[in-house]
Amino acid sequence: MAISLTSLTSSFASLSFSSQISQKPYAISLAHSKPFPLSLTSKIPTLVVSASVAEAPAAPELETREELLKLVKSRLPGGFAAQPIFGTGRRKSASARVVLQEGSGKIIINYRDAKEYLQGNPLWIQYVKTPLATLGYEASYDIFVKVEGGGLSGQAQAISLGIARALLKVSESHRKPLREEGLLTRDARVVERKKVGLKKARKRPQFSKR
Repeated sequence: MAISLTSLTSSFASLSFSSQISQKPYAISLAHSKPFPLSLTSKIPTLVVSASVAEAPAAPELETREELLKLVKSRLPGGFAAQPIFGTGRRKSASARVVLQEGSGKIIINYRDAKEYLQGNPLWIQYVKTPLATLGYEASYDIFVKVEGGGLSGQAQAISLGIARALLKVSESHRKPLREEGLLTRDARVVERKKVGLKKARKRPQFSKR
């Protein structure tokens, strides 16, 4: 079947397209029954921060040696030997005489404060306080010590033994807890002397065969 070109063109010409586009854009409207009670001029509570610099508490002044000397003489009439509650401790070359009196826990060693005398070393200070801490007497007694010989480590351990022995004169019931902590045992260890021909007590020089 043959279709002429003229008939096709006439059929296309008879077709008509129509498109109508609205010039107004779509709009969405929201209706509110009551307006929001929002005002930009509402008052906002302000936070006021005030800071003041507090004065640091003044550090307690350490008592001078002269004041401690007067204190010891007033508390120990007749000296260390005339006191009823005392104890003697030894360690290495150190020897300590300790006197206990009821007080607030002050420790005076050779007319100086214990922390000052022991140079603030926590281990040495712990040696001194251990016997009292074992019985819960940290703030019940004042301790007056006269120590000589050796170094600070040996002196601290000698003071510890002296305090433990003095506590036995307060009450014999203190013996068991002190014994359990090993505070009544005299540590007799000393440094071994150097030998002739050796570098130290037992250290020898290197052997050479030739």
